[in-house]
Amino acid sequence: MRTTQQMSITLPNDMADAVKARVRMGDYASESEVIREGLRALMARERALESWLHQQVGPAFDAIQADPSRGLSADQVRAHLATRFNKPA
Repeated sequence: MRTTQQMSITLPNDMADAVKARVRMGDYASESEVIREGLRALMARERALESWLHQQVGPAFDAIQADPSRGLSADQVRAHLATRFNKPA
């Protein structure tokens, strides 16, 4: 049983040129390898985002929902950032 599928894709000229250039430079053996590497990077980024959402954003949201006094208003955030980043050198 095959573990791959042949597909036909359409890319904008600049992307197609970039794929071909990577093969021409010897970074990859084929256009398929370039596309696979790009998809692996996309999938890794999506996994990292999903992990961040579950491990940090979700618990922070739950904590604010449980105790709204822990939150800051938009004006408080702006004031904090202004203080932090506009300090004289």
